[in-house]
Formats: sequence, structure tokens, C-alpha cells
Amino acid sequence: MPDLSPAIATPVSKAWFVYLVRAANGALYCGISDDPHKRFAKHQSGKGARFFYSSPAQALVYIEACAAKGDALRRERAIKALTKTAKEALVATQAVIAEADNASLG
Repeated sequence: MPDLSPAIATPVSKAWFVYLVRAANGALYCGISDDPHKRFAKHQSGKGARFFYSSPAQALVYIEACAAKGDALRRERAIKALTKTAKEALVATQAVIAEADNASLG
């Protein structure tokens, strides 16, 4: 006799991301989100972080995927502990990856 009980859905782990946004004054803001592009739009509209009150968000310059929210929080903490030079190196690495992705498309 087949089992007619409803299947118990196992939660699917949602992807989380660590991101860096460059402010108009050149500073880098680090945050986490499950949708970094949507979050960046919030930052540009003046909502989401007091960091951008003094210098508006200019560009989303780095995105790193993480397996879960806890992983993203740990990575955010590690990135925030980096020097500005090290953060700029992350941004430069992301740019190289983006250029390679675009080259493979064309």
C-alpha cells in the first residue's frame, strides 16, 4: 500500500553573498545579503546603511558567494579585518574574473 502522507520538505539552503561597495569618497563598505544587487540598489537610494549618509554608494565592486548565512557572516568579519590594500586586492581579483567571464561570452 503506497504511503499517502504528505512529504516533509527539507529546507533548501539559500545562497548568501559577501559584497563590497565603493562609496563616492573611495571608501569600501562590506556587507552580506541574499541578493547583493538588490541590496546595492537600496544603498544607492540612501537606505540600508548609515555608512552612505556622508558619501553615497557608487559601485558594487565585489561579490563572493557563501554556502550559508553563517559562512557569509564569518567571511564579512574576516574581510572587515583586512587592510584597505588587501580589500582593494580582492576588488582587483573580482575584476579579473569578470573580464574573463565576459571574454568567454564574446
